[in-house]
Amino acid sequence: MAGLFDKQAEQYAQLRPKYPKEWFSMLASLTPEHKIAWDAGTGSGQAALSVAEHYGQVIATDVSAAQLEHAGRHPKVRYLHTPISTSEDEFVTMLGGDNSIDLIVAACAVHWFDLPFFYSVANRVLKKPHGIIAVWTYNYNIRNLDKIMTKVLEVVKPYYDPRAQHALEGYKKLPFPFENVGLGSEGSPMELDMEVHMTLDELLGLYKTGSAIVKAKEQGLDLLSDEISEEMRREWGDSTGSRKLVFLAYMLVGRPKSN
Repeated sequence: MAGLFDKQAEQYAQLRPKYPKEWFSMLASLTPEHKIAWDAGTGSGQAALSVAEHYGQVIATDVSAAQLEHAGRHPKVRYLHTPISTSEDEFVTMLGGDNSIDLIVAACAVHWFDLPFFYSVANRVLKKPHGIIAVWTYNYNIRNLDKIMTKVLEVVKPYYDPRAQHALEGYKKLPFPFENVGLGSEGSPMELDMEVHMTLDELLGLYKTGSAIVKAKEQGLDLLSDEISEEMRREWGDSTGSRKLVFLAYMLVGRPKSN
């Protein structure tokens, strides 16, 4: 995963949208304690900064050192570089040991993980029985740009890393071995609207940070060609300012299963 996002780490930090604050309020309401949270695959820290509004400390980890260099700073957020070589025991120790974490989040990241490894660490560090884990993603579904997003997806899909298929499918087939708390479970993710105000140039910039477009560019192919960009501009309309876009997001939330 790190190699896919290292080169555009600065653009990723600037262009990736922030998640709705109400999501974090909802998740915080599920944990009786608010001492320590873990943001797994934090990237440039979009989720970590919002989690910090509800928890005393946030440990934010990522395999990409370049992403962490551009992450937003906060006095309650501690960023840790966790190379692929990090063992399970090392990970658990870095996070404070077994039974230490109130909330785990993975924002647009879990599909890149070694899932058995991640879920094993998560089950060890989550507080029993009330710790919460939440994973979510969004994809090319933008409710008010349906036509052009369908075209963009057709062009981009052949270059997607197989691991990103879970994101394209809205996490409907993502393994999620946790107890259902009524907010999206394995096979049945909760669908959420994610409203973002962006200019067209910002939207194009956002997609240029995507793994498939970066991968194709390294092969000499520009998937966001002039033709595609012009189609987007026509559907966007005359305005050069920002407009509200409604991304469709998918979330799974659970607790450790009882033994």
